[in-house]
Amino acid sequence: MNDDEELSEEFLQKLKSVTSKRARIVIDHILAHGSITTEELEKTYGYSHPPRAARDVREQGIPLETFRVKSSDGRTIAAYKFGKVEDIREGSLGGRKVFSKKLKDDLYNDDGRKCAVCAGEFEKRYLQIDHRIPYEIAGDADHLNRDNRDYMLLCASCNRAKSWSCEHCPNWETKSTKICTQCYWAFPQEYTHISLREIRRTDVVWDEDEILIYADLKKAAYENNSLIPDYVKKIIKERLMKD
Repeated sequence: MNDDEELSEEFLQKLKSVTSKRARIVIDHILAHGSITTEELEKTYGYSHPPRAARDVREQGIPLETFRVKSSDGRTIAAYKFGKVEDIREGSLGGRKVFSKKLKDDLYNDDGRKCAVCAGEFEKRYLQIDHRIPYEIAGDADHLNRDNRDYMLLCASCNRAKSWSCEHCPNWETKSTKICTQCYWAFPQEYTHISLREIRRTDVVWDEDEILIYADLKKAAYENNSLIPDYVKKIIKERLMKD
């Protein structure tokens, strides 16, 4: 939409209320030009991961439509424009609900003070609440009816990795919650795929005194002309074959 008059007053007020820098840039550009492309997000605003910027807007409760355009070099790329106000999920105008301190406390105690993916132990302030099934896919439950099992605590590194993987998954467009429930990023202890790829993954964190073990592992991998993940696989395979 190029003309602000085509947007409802409710919609305009919501747009004006957004203060997040990345979401604000997307909104202002669309208001001025009618849409924004991934190329513009990268080259004009310096965002190396344009879908993340679009997601920031959607997480504020603002509907965006994705469509295809040609880039300056002729490639087919994504572009975004405002959707219709009736496309907003019920109760989502204003973005996802704020997570309570109690929810984080409960998750922290239930999960043994660990990141749900890498199992690394962190102080509570370094862990972030995340939806097991992405907000973009399933939305957010009413805060009075939340089930703790629908959420997980992730360290910053795993949260970034999950976001990138989910946003590059084909299900990001089809939005099947069933597919998500079978994914590693939702249930790392019991899954059948990772972003619809038939692969398996194990994250291992060495902490405190274990760092000395990691140093020995790194040295051994180097002496065997191997990367650490490849060397770990070799050790495990040899051990399993002996058993």
